[in-house]
Amino acid sequence: MFGRRKERGGAVTRTSGQDIELANSHEAKGDGVHKHHHPRFNHNGHKVTRGIHPDGESGRKGVHPHHFVRISARSTSKISMIVNVLWPFVPAAIAVRYARPEAHVWIFALNYIAMVPSANLIGFAGQELARKLPKVFGVLLETFLGGVVEIVLFMVLLHKNNDDPTSDSYNNFIPVIRAAILGSILANVLLCLGFCFFAGGLKRDEQEFDAAISEVGSGLLMTAGFGLMIPAAFFTSLSGSTSVDLSDRVLTISRVTSVILFVAFLLYTWFQMRTHHSIYDAVLEKDEARDHDRDKDLKKDKLTLTECILALVIAVTCVCLHAVYLVEQIEYIVEEKGVSDSFMGLILVPLVEKAAEHLTAVDEAWDNQMNFALAHVLGATIQTALFNGPLVVIVGWGLQKAMDLNFEIFNAVILILAVIVAGNFLRDGKSNYLEGALCILIYIIIAVSRSLGWLRPSNIQTHTRGALAPASLRQLLENTVLVWPAAKSYGS
Repeated sequence: MFGRRKERGGAVTRTSGQDIELANSHEAKGDGVHKHHHPRFNHNGHKVTRGIHPDGESGRKGVHPHHFVRISARSTSKISMIVNVLWPFVPAAIAVRYARPEAHVWIFALNYIAMVPSANLIGFAGQELARKLPKVFGVLLETFLGGVVEIVLFMVLLHKNNDDPTSDSYNNFIPVIRAAILGSILANVLLCLGFCFFAGGLKRDEQEFDAAISEVGSGLLMTAGFGLMIPAAFFTSLSGSTSVDLSDRVLTISRVTSVILFVAFLLYTWFQMRTHHSIYDAVLEKDEARDHDRDKDLKKDKLTLTECILALVIAVTCVCLHAVYLVEQIEYIVEEKGVSDSFMGLILVPLVEKAAEHLTAVDEAWDNQMNFALAHVLGATIQTALFNGPLVVIVGWGLQKAMDLNFEIFNAVILILAVIVAGNFLRDGKSNYLEGALCILIYIIIAVSRSLGWLRPSNIQTHTRGALAPASLRQLLENTVLVWPAAKSYGS
């Protein structure tokens, strides 16, 4: 039985699990003052601090360096623990940046790798912090913290952007940001969702998830997909039929669209946290009951609230440094090594910025917690589409930078088709390893097409925008818009 040590008159005694249950029952049967409070003692016999959920109570306060390092190194799962082996790359990446500033490829590669353990620490600290909070709010906070890496990268790219060709410091990173927004969504709805379906399906014939998670997520993804595609559709449809410069109009449409998507994100957050939080609480509690490792996870040592905040500060600091050093080398990698802006933003950047969220979601799917996994996958995707993407447009508006949502038409079509594919796999409330493998294969096809099918950003601009935009791509866009409602009605 669980127990806790306590001092009484100088003697050390042991409180049994029955004593804990008795104390908790007395707490619940009181005069009503503590009726709705958490138990006084949790599963490990630790006295629960006021305002802390019993599952997240560590039994300690403050910062204990030995416990902090040991618990952080253990991380959330075996995969995350293995990722911590990459921590030596963090000081190495910083050192090479200052010792060998001319070694552009090495600086890029080392900082790219160093982002993974830093992001992993953000994910772990976020999960530890979420355990101490109500379930729905904890999942939302954990998902938001997982997106911090993406926000930092977007802001650094935007800050470093200088689209004045006459300037000596000319760096046009806006195409990279646009590609990274779509790449992040694709990495979530195809790659991460695919690995979740595949990992969970290896141990079971089928996994089931609740419609409250999948239907709301699918609807918001379709809304976001339409919103993100409108500026590109506007530009493509009018660029060949008018001599008027459409750049300012596209920029205005992008900013208005971003504000509307931002409002949609606030409504989604309010929906989950206030008006319908009981539904999500019930769904997540049912998922916890299906977790085969729940007892083992509850017995693990946990970080204190102060240690969670300290871990987040350390991880976010490392992420900011690596993001700055990484962005500094993008121009060299694109210009000298022939890597296109689209491949950089659509494939390379999302893989590293979403590493922690992907590891967490796959681990939850493996433990048969598909609702938790989908909450992280769809939540992260919605955050990118409705918050992070619009946020960078709005911040660019304030900084007088022409950040718009005029995506390459090829990328816009891929986004819509990816949302349709994911929506169809989610519509029946069940998943298996075949559906997961298909999602992964689709993502690989997209990665190959972006790495081999396109050469340089300047060529992309010439052949996919303006009056020279191919009629076949326009027709493909029109057909996609017509197919989407049919697919949605079929899925329903």
